[in-house]
Amino acid sequence: MALVAAGPARLVRCGQKDELYRSGLRSGAGTALHGLAGAKKWLEWRREIELLSDVAYFIFTTLSGYQTLGEEYVNIVQVDSTKKRVPSFLRRAIFISLHTLVPYCLEKGLLHLEHELQTEADESRTSQSNPVLGLSSRTLIRNWIQKQVGELTEQQKKTVLQIVYVFKQCIPLLHRLHLAAFYISGTFYHLSKRITGITYLHLGGLQREDQSIRSSYKFLGIISLFHLLLTIGVQMYSFKQKQRARQEWKLHRNLAHQKNTAKEKTTGRHSRCTLCLEERRHTTATPCGHLFCWECITEWCNTRTECPLCREKFHPQKLIYLRHYQL
Repeated sequence: MALVAAGPARLVRCGQKDELYRSGLRSGAGTALHGLAGAKKWLEWRREIELLSDVAYFIFTTLSGYQTLGEEYVNIVQVDSTKKRVPSFLRRAIFISLHTLVPYCLEKGLLHLEHELQTEADESRTSQSNPVLGLSSRTLIRNWIQKQVGELTEQQKKTVLQIVYVFKQCIPLLHRLHLAAFYISGTFYHLSKRITGITYLHLGGLQREDQSIRSSYKFLGIISLFHLLLTIGVQMYSFKQKQRARQEWKLHRNLAHQKNTAKEKTTGRHSRCTLCLEERRHTTATPCGHLFCWECITEWCNTRTECPLCREKFHPQKLIYLRHYQL
C-alpha cells in the first residue's frame, strides 16, 4: 500500500467533515440539556457543553488511536514530524488541548478581563444581562482576573483594556495568516497541528491526484495573504486617523473650555454627555436616538457595540454626527 503526503484538498475535506460531525454532536448535547434542564441552564452552560462535546469527539477518536470520521472519509492517517510514526499519546493530548481547551480558556479569559475593566456604573447591569458570561462569579478564571484587576490604577485599566481590544483584533488575523500559509504550503490545516507537528499521509493514493490542484491552492494562498496585508494596512490607517481626530478634538475642546463653561449655565444639564459628564462637543446620535460626544461614543464603540443607556446593539458606522447642533 502506497503512502504519500496528503494534499491540501484532502485536508480541507477532512476538516469540513470533522466539523460537520462535531456540530451534530454539539447540537445533540445542547438539545438534550435544553430538554432536561430548560432554556436558562442551556444558555448558562452552552459553551461548556460545546467544549465537552468536542473533547469527547477527539478523545474517542484521536486520543484513542483511531481515525476521526473526517480522516476515515478521505482515507488519511496522522503521523508525527518524521512522517514514519504515529504521533505519540502525549503529542495527541497536546493537540487536543490546543484545539479545544486553549481557545475556550482564551475566550473566557478575555471576556472576563474585558468585563472587569468596564466602568463600575454598568457592572451589575452587564452581569445580569450578558448570558455569555455564564458562571462568571464561580469560575477560577473570573476570581483570579478580578483579583489582578483590583490592584490596577484607573490609567492602567484603560491601557489594559486597549491591549485586550488589540489582542482580540489580532486573533482573527493570526488565523487568516495561518490559513494563507496552509494554502501555500499544503500542510497543517489547523494551527494546533502546526504547533504539534502532526501531518497526514494518504493511504493507497497517487501523489498526482492532489498535486494537480495544488497550484490552485497556492494561488489562493497568495491572494489570501495579499488580502490580509491589505486589511492590516487599512486597519492601521484607520487607527491613525482615529488617533489624529481624537487629538484634534481634545485640542479644540481645551481651547473652547471657557466658552463651554459659560454656555453650560444657559443650556443646563440636558446638554451634558452621560459618558464624560461634561457638555457635549461634536454631538453624535446613536440609531436609538441618544446623544453623546463624538470622541466618547467612538471610544465606547471600540470595546462595546451597544448604546451606553438603553443597551441597543448597533454598528459603529450607524453613528450620526450632528453638525451645528444646539440644544
